[in-house]
Amino acid sequence: MNARTTALSALIAMRRQNAWADGALKEYTARARLDRRDAALCARLLYGVVQNRMLLDFYLAQAVASPLAKLQPVVLDILRLGAYQILLLDKIPVSAAVNEAVEQTKTYANKRAAGLVNGSLRTLARRKGELEQPHDLATKYSHPQPLVDCLRASMDEETLEAFLAADNDIPKTAMQVNPLKAAPEQVTAALDEAGVAHEPHPWLSGCFLVSGTGNLEALPLFQSGAVYVQDAAAKLAVLASGAAPGMRVLDCCAAPGGKSFAAAMQMENKGSILSCDLHAHKISLIEKNAARLGISILKAERRSASEFDPALEAQFDLVIADVPCSGLGVIRKKPDIRYKPLDAIERLPEVQRAILETVSRYVRPGGALLYSTCTVRKEENEAVALPFLQAHPEFSLEPFSRPDGLDLPNEGYATLLPQKHAADGFFICKLRKHP
Repeated sequence: MNARTTALSALIAMRRQNAWADGALKEYTARARLDRRDAALCARLLYGVVQNRMLLDFYLAQAVASPLAKLQPVVLDILRLGAYQILLLDKIPVSAAVNEAVEQTKTYANKRAAGLVNGSLRTLARRKGELEQPHDLATKYSHPQPLVDCLRASMDEETLEAFLAADNDIPKTAMQVNPLKAAPEQVTAALDEAGVAHEPHPWLSGCFLVSGTGNLEALPLFQSGAVYVQDAAAKLAVLASGAAPGMRVLDCCAAPGGKSFAAAMQMENKGSILSCDLHAHKISLIEKNAARLGISILKAERRSASEFDPALEAQFDLVIADVPCSGLGVIRKKPDIRYKPLDAIERLPEVQRAILETVSRYVRPGGALLYSTCTVRKEENEAVALPFLQAHPEFSLEPFSRPDGLDLPNEGYATLLPQKHAADGFFICKLRKHP
């Protein structure tokens, strides 16, 4: 299997099994045993089609004789894959994209459909500069209209369009140096030796933006625990929390454990961290990665963040509440989030308020509470944190320090945006409990 056919297999799995793009990509690139170059192309094709699906359908409707809704689903998958290569990539010859699509159709559909695919893609290529362009943001950036309306409630029109455009960028992977095992210069040398393209993050020290890694987990750097993957926004949340050596810390919604790991490194592996998650299978994952990173102060437990435990009351110097959220700040990395129904997000603020109410009781007098989400939706951010403050005068906002080069004014809370901060869309709010 080559990169194009592997990408098609992943698209089919997403459609048939409701699989997530990242999981399908990982599974099918491993099955196909693609080398780093083909794995990178496969990822670009898969994510490119998912990111631009509505736009591709808009263009295809101008070239395909039959209504798209009447096509065999796999034929539409193949057409989207071919259209993406022809219209939105500039290094793949049209002939290669068309010929591969025709062969895929013969294998996955039927020979009669191969003629339709061949003719439609050649028409697209011929009319590339003459195609009608969409005028609405939803089609232009392939975000369903209800999602555009939802985001519009949290930002102005200029910010909204820039945010939607950033969702369709190709983000580089943020690789954090583990100071318990390596220094930045050692990681730089190892990345150079492995031939991995990298650059320092613009405002976060000890962080590299890497690309073209293939299976990152196969890198010796990763396997040795010298590095771990965490976006700069999540790392900033831990920096803002003020975690320090000797503290007793609770990470109450910890999986997959990134903030617990960052806190342990910030604490120089001195003190204690209780990392909790509701799902039992994630506990072993946290423990496994903590061991890989050389973290010994972390204990992982299955625990519900919304159920109060009197034994933990006023026991922690710092409580980190990175609560379940809509994930609308990480669409650039998980593009299929945009197509998920919005119904479920309406009750998220209720869940978030319940968690915040419960875990706030675990903060000792004088301790800190960090509330964070990976969404830009105000209903889940300011509309949760600020009413909590009004109801709890024993807490107050505490402005947090920011790294040099990061333009992020805050009075104790702030929202990062991918188009402005080279990071995920993310909300951070730091609260201090009065002594």
